[in-house]
Amino acid sequence: MTKEMNVKPNYAEELLEILHSSLSNEELLDRLSDYHENDIADALSQLTEDERKKLYPVLGAERLAEIFTYIDDPDEYLKELDLDKVAKVISYMDSDDAVDVLDEFDDSTQEKLVEMLDEEASHDIRMIQSYEDDEIGSKMTTNFIVIYHDLTIRQAMRELVRQAGDNDNISTVYVVDRKDVFYGAIDLKDLIIARERDSLDDIISTSYPYVTDHEKISDCIEDIKDYAEDSIPVLTDKKMLIGVITSQDIVEVVDDEMGDDYAKLAGLTAEEDLNETTKESMKKRLPWLVVLLFLGIGVSSVVGVFETVVATLPIVMAFQSLILDMAGNVGTQSLAVTIRVLMDENLTGAQKLHLAIKEMRVGFMNGLVLGTVSFLLVGCYIWLLKPNPANHAFLISGCVGFSLMAAMVISSLVGTLIPMFFHKIKVDPAVASGPLITTVNDLVAVITYYGLAWILLIQTFHLA
Repeated sequence: MTKEMNVKPNYAEELLEILHSSLSNEELLDRLSDYHENDIADALSQLTEDERKKLYPVLGAERLAEIFTYIDDPDEYLKELDLDKVAKVISYMDSDDAVDVLDEFDDSTQEKLVEMLDEEASHDIRMIQSYEDDEIGSKMTTNFIVIYHDLTIRQAMRELVRQAGDNDNISTVYVVDRKDVFYGAIDLKDLIIARERDSLDDIISTSYPYVTDHEKISDCIEDIKDYAEDSIPVLTDKKMLIGVITSQDIVEVVDDEMGDDYAKLAGLTAEEDLNETTKESMKKRLPWLVVLLFLGIGVSSVVGVFETVVATLPIVMAFQSLILDMAGNVGTQSLAVTIRVLMDENLTGAQKLHLAIKEMRVGFMNGLVLGTVSFLLVGCYIWLLKPNPANHAFLISGCVGFSLMAAMVISSLVGTLIPMFFHKIKVDPAVASGPLITTVNDLVAVITYYGLAWILLIQTFHLA
């Protein structure tokens, strides 16, 4: 294969050349139809406002709606249109995308735009907006196909074709009874290959997975991922089908959850963005920093208790950061594993005990390996580069190696038990454990290291 064939074409650049050409509107529209909406969105951001305003009428409201779903801040471009045209574009969007776009406008503009939409679109948008941000209902779309369970195969196909004009999420056909209660789902392929004389009921999966509208996203995201379906139905507590969660929604939700978890592990109440004020960012960060300040003072006070060790053997200070860093790393690893396991609400006490023992065992084995390496390297360093007598050097390195192993075992246990404790008292283990474990592990490492140094090196072997 030639080098030229391996070069990926830059569609945005191609589109810019087309958009800057002198083609007629008809020719321009024909050329643009060959490109994906995402690439057009990329090119749109590189045009001037005047150029975009000339392009909007050519593309039309329906194509613009598809393009704007690929833009991170579509409101910046929608504000270049009259309000009635904005409403027309939003009316062509899926309900969940329309809600995301509307959220970028102020409340009064949102209300005006929703009032300008047709009754069905405004109803769907208001319904989705009625849910809290952490509920499944806030992420669903009303773009799906639904048929009654008592239709014939021919009637079901006719209904599918009729609804497909307005709903493109057709890979799964949802089924309800005559009271609009969820009945099951049909894979599109099964409906296509079904014979006319077959019964529709034979191809309906009546035990199809679903989520309920007020479920917390964090509580059911793993179940949604495990089913790996193109879409999952969203039901009310009365089993009424009101929407679906698509695979694209799932990807976005997982991404949001990962971002939130990462923020929580840093001790933040939520993710920050570039548009937040200094005051807003401080409100998210300061509470835990105040708590950690006092814990940090406690750690420093403990170091002060062992000032005799430092005064007698100043060289032990050189390896304090080694013990603290490794203890912190091990604690964070155990924390990550424990939080992941605690997502299973059916976890038994025996399984939690098994996890704690396993993490201690892993910490011990890793500590044994790293402690041995530290014993050899630190001993050679003190013996050859300081220099010190070999027995003196390797007694100190032995204390470092043993302290490292002990700190890693204890930190593994701390990193497991603290999130379990917070989970037990109904406090989010991610937001509560992340910063706390770092400081607690510092405290554990300091006491372990200087305590052993005092007992082994000064009290037992009388090094000075």
